[in-house]
Order: sequence, then structure tokens, then C-alpha cells
Amino acid sequence: MTQPATAQRSAGKPSTAEDTLAAKSRDPNVVSGGHLVARALKNEGVDTIFTLCGGHIIDIYDGCVDEGIRIIDVRHEQVAAHAADGYARQTGKLGCVVTTAGPGCTNAVTGIATAFRSESPVLHIGGQGALTQHMMGSLQDLPHVDLMRPITKFSAGVRSTERVADMIAMAARECFAGAPGPAYLEIPRDVLDREIELRQAVIPKPGHYRASTKSLGDPRDIETLADMVIAAERPVILIGSQVWTCRGHEAAIAFVRGLEIPAYFNGAARGLLPPGDPHHFDRTRREGFDRADLIIIVGTPFDFRMGYGKRLGRDAKIVQIDMDYRTVGKNRDIDLGLVGDPGAIFAALSAAASGRISSGARATHRAWMVELRQAEEAATEKLMPLFRSTQSPIHPYRVAWEINEFLADDTIYIGDGGDVVTISAQAVRPRRPGQWMDPGALGSLGVGTGFALAAKLAHPGKEVLCYYGDGSFGMTAFDMETANRFGAPYIAVIGNNSAMNQIRYGQLAKYGAQRGNVGNLLGDVPFGSFAKMLGGHGEEVHDAAEIAPALQRAREAVQRDGRCAVVNIWVDPREYAPGTKAQTMYK
Repeated sequence: MTQPATAQRSAGKPSTAEDTLAAKSRDPNVVSGGHLVARALKNEGVDTIFTLCGGHIIDIYDGCVDEGIRIIDVRHEQVAAHAADGYARQTGKLGCVVTTAGPGCTNAVTGIATAFRSESPVLHIGGQGALTQHMMGSLQDLPHVDLMRPITKFSAGVRSTERVADMIAMAARECFAGAPGPAYLEIPRDVLDREIELRQAVIPKPGHYRASTKSLGDPRDIETLADMVIAAERPVILIGSQVWTCRGHEAAIAFVRGLEIPAYFNGAARGLLPPGDPHHFDRTRREGFDRADLIIIVGTPFDFRMGYGKRLGRDAKIVQIDMDYRTVGKNRDIDLGLVGDPGAIFAALSAAASGRISSGARATHRAWMVELRQAEEAATEKLMPLFRSTQSPIHPYRVAWEINEFLADDTIYIGDGGDVVTISAQAVRPRRPGQWMDPGALGSLGVGTGFALAAKLAHPGKEVLCYYGDGSFGMTAFDMETANRFGAPYIAVIGNNSAMNQIRYGQLAKYGAQRGNVGNLLGDVPFGSFAKMLGGHGEEVHDAAEIAPALQRAREAVQRDGRCAVVNIWVDPREYAPGTKAQTMYK
């Protein structure tokens, strides 16, 4: 039997070059640029980097080995960048992706742009040709710093080995300044390879160059908002991704429960309250916004997902809380804006309001929740025929329902796709905080594989399920092999309609059947065989009644074999999400 390549590398006798490197002794008072990178990353709490190898960056790997930083090498830099983003979302720490120059950087652009729109703290370290070869046309030379500047909070180059660690600390600070986001740092090869005396290096001391970010804004505004909540008869709150990003969810939950406020959730905030919680609402957002007299929007912008603020009730008072001053009041007027850490603001609001809210005000809020709950139940009942559909081909709503029924208390759910994933939001209810992941406002397809890899590495004891469209699966699926290689297996479920169906609907509606299928139809691929090729479990599902048993078999296979499993479910290409039919993403 032929050994895997990894086994061959470790089992054979080391080569002459390996012998030479192993025998090389290092002066503890001398350090290279790559080793300074690793030391600085360790100071920032980075325990894992995601990367694809390249000659410009190999000294960073050598440093990471010495510092005990895990190196996860993938097959495509887009996956590395998505994984670094996913790792940041799951751990709350700085994510890190390391790429070589030229195409290594450009391949990662989509992942960094996704992190930028999703406000995820990711440090992207990129290689570059030597300073001595500047503007000479060195291998893979590109103006990376200029390229990355529009999609990062900070983009710069390191021009001396002495400043490597200092510049990494500078970039990391920018990642957490205000609303989080990515930073890019280019380090030329000779800067990385050069060795200097340790005393020459500028290495900021961990914990001695950070300021508190738990700001609550103007205390007078806290008092004003507390009065507004108490006076409101029909308050609602929309809790967005920033609340999870800053780990302010416990304070948010205490505020919602303490003041009896119906809460809606989007993005990474899904799962902050479990299904069935009396304060958890999701099917009545339009009615809640239309009838509310006070709407509090926390940690989410007035972008296309919010109709640029136009979907809020005209007669309601609008309050916006955000970590970024530039977001508050953008695209629509508001009555009150607070800039700061959502968790700190929630805690201050609870303290300000709980001591003076009357039993009558609480009763009024509870009565309002009863009205919304009745509407929620009616909306759910209306959807049940779709959730229980036995049609063939399988209705995508049935798949979403079965996935939700399948989720365990510790399952991290990831959505990666267009219409099938949009539909899944109608049914999938994560059981705990941090267990919902989606592309965010950039709408990137292909995030799922990197997210799943990162989620499993961050939480080995949790189950990870990624629901793909067949189009998105085809973009990054080969890095399932990476997940297998690093012992991070997950369940991949594919809603396969052999099309880029979310876009297809708009084309059909605009151009008719003759031209509506141009550029959006895909082949009928039995993706279950892909998992088998990688040594895992895979199967095809054509009958709705077989979805639940197939998911269970996939779970058992992942637990038994330690490899990814694929459940390829063939769904009806004639079914679309309501938002797709209304084309709300463009309005």
C-alpha cells in the first residue's frame, strides 16, 4: 500500500539539506525577520496561521515552528484567508493568513474583502521581492500595499528587519480599533531572511501597548436611551454581528430579558438566544418594525440587508448603536446614536433602566411580545407545508427544515451559497451563541470550506455542518482534503440544483427562457463521490424522506472515520427564495 505523501515525508531518511538545517545551531542573541514575525504573532495571541507556501515567506514558517504556532497549509489562498476570518470569528482573537507575493496575495483578496465587509480582525502578512530588487521586475512583484489598501483598515510595508515586530503590533492594533477589520503587512524577502542582533529589534511588550476598547459613549445618552425604552409601548431591537464579535452577548441577553423587549437577530448574532426563548423573534421582523414605536439597531449597518434603513417604521423613534462612528446615521436619519462597545452599552443601559422601570411598563412590553408571538406562530404555520413538502425534486425548504431538526446543541452551522442558503435562514436556528456563520455583506461564495476548517480547529469538540449550494461547493471544495489532513472533519450538505439559481431567477425574469439560462447552468455532479475519493463518506439524496437518515449516517461516519462526509441533496431548480423573487438584494 502506498503511503500518503505526508507519511512519506516523515518516514524516510532526511535529505542532506534537512541534515544541514537540523545540525545548524542558532545564536540566541541573533534573530531573523521571519522569527521576529513569529514572536510578534505569539505576542498577539496568534496560535494558528493559515497559509500556502511560497519562497518569499518560508522563514516565517521556521519561526512559527520555534514559537509553537500551528501552520495550516491549504490548497488555495482564498481558503486560507476565509479560514483566518473564520478563526477570528470563532475565537474572538486575531486571525492570521500568510501568503507569498503576487498571485499568493491576489488569490487571498476575496477572503480579505469578505473580512473587511464583515468587520473581522484578520492580519494578512504577504511576501514581496527583495528590497535590493525594487522595481527591477522580481518574481511575483506587484504593488500589494496599494492593492490591499481599499479593503483593509491598514496596509503598509516593512522596510527594515528591526521594525518587523513593531509593525506587526501596529497592524494588529488597527485590526481592533473601533469596529474590527483586516490589516495587510508586506514584508520583502531580504527583510525576512536578514539576521540581526536581538537587541536591535523593536519588540513591543505584550499587554503594554493596548487601550481599553470597552467604551460606552456619552453617559448622558445612556440615560436618554434608558428613558426612551421605559417610555416605549412597543419597543423592538435588532441585534447584529458586532454584539457577538465583541463578545457582548451576555449583556445583550440580560438587557433584553430584564426589560422585556422582543429581539431580532442577524448575521453572527443568530443563536444568541436559543429557539423557543420568549424574547427570540425571527418571522415577524417586518411587522415588528412597522408597528414599533422604538426601534434599536445594534451592530449592523443600514445597508442593502436593511433596505438602507427604509424598512424601519416611519413613526418609530430610531436608535443606532455601533462600534464605528461612520456607520451611525448613514443612509437614514436617526433620533439617537451611540458609538462604543455594544456589550458595555448594554450593561450600562440595564443598570440605568432596571432601577426605574415600573411593573406597568414591563407588563406593556410583555403584552406587545404576546402580540408578536401570535404573529410568529401564524407565520410558522404558513410555512409548514413547504417545510414538510414531499415533492420531487426535493423542495429546498424541506432541506432547510431537516437540517434544523438535525442540528445538535453544539453544532456550528455555516451557510455558503445563494438561494438554498438564503432559504435555510427561514428554518435553521442555531442552539448557542457563535454557532451561525455566513459570508456577510460581501455575499462571497466559497467561504464555507475555510470557515468549516477554522471552526473545527477552533472547537475540536463541536460538530461542524456546512450547507453549500452546488456552485459554491465547486469553488473551494478541494480543501476538504486539508480538513481531513489536519484532523478537522465536518459534514458538508449540498443543495444541488445544477445552477447558480439566485442569479438565474433574475435573468429568466428579465430576458425570458431563451436567454435566461445563459451563464448560470451547471453540470449534474454527484458530489457524494467526491467525498469518497478523499476517503470519506458520501451519498446522493433524491427523496425527501431520505434526508434525515442520510444526515445521521454522515454524522456517524465523521465521528467514526475522522474524515469529511458529503450529503448531496438534489433540490428543485424551479424553487426560489422570496427575496430572490423580489430581487431585494438589488433594492
